[in-house]
Amino acid sequence: MITITRKLEFDAGHRLMGHESKCRNTHGHRYVCEVTATAPGLDGVGRVIDFSVLKAELGGWLDEHWDHGFIFQAGDPIEPFLRENNQRCYQVPWPPTAEHMASFLLKWFGEMMAHHNITITAVRLWETPNCYALATLEG
Repeated sequence: MITITRKLEFDAGHRLMGHESKCRNTHGHRYVCEVTATAPGLDGVGRVIDFSVLKAELGGWLDEHWDHGFIFQAGDPIEPFLRENNQRCYQVPWPPTAEHMASFLLKWFGEMMAHHNITITAVRLWETPNCYALATLEG
């Protein structure tokens, strides 16, 4: 199997309600998202898919929904403040950890790329330069 990986970056804030330490506070990260893709075969040019397609479609989604926004869990009491002050925000049903975010992106990006006959096999989401979560189709 031949795979390719495209790196996408975005800045976003979040907090983890109930966290035992600093992460219960609002804070932000420079996320680095590595998206790995494969196809049944290479195209006529010899590619899985052009890297620019991943940047435009997947990076475009990140830019539109998560970049320079606040990702928050449903039920977080910060929501009214965000909405009343026209802050870019994105509600999720789970705690916005790197693990949940990577898993969500694996599924969502897979759905987005299906019309290209591309399978997203892994998403590695770096929350800091030292820490990442990895979601793969294998488990």
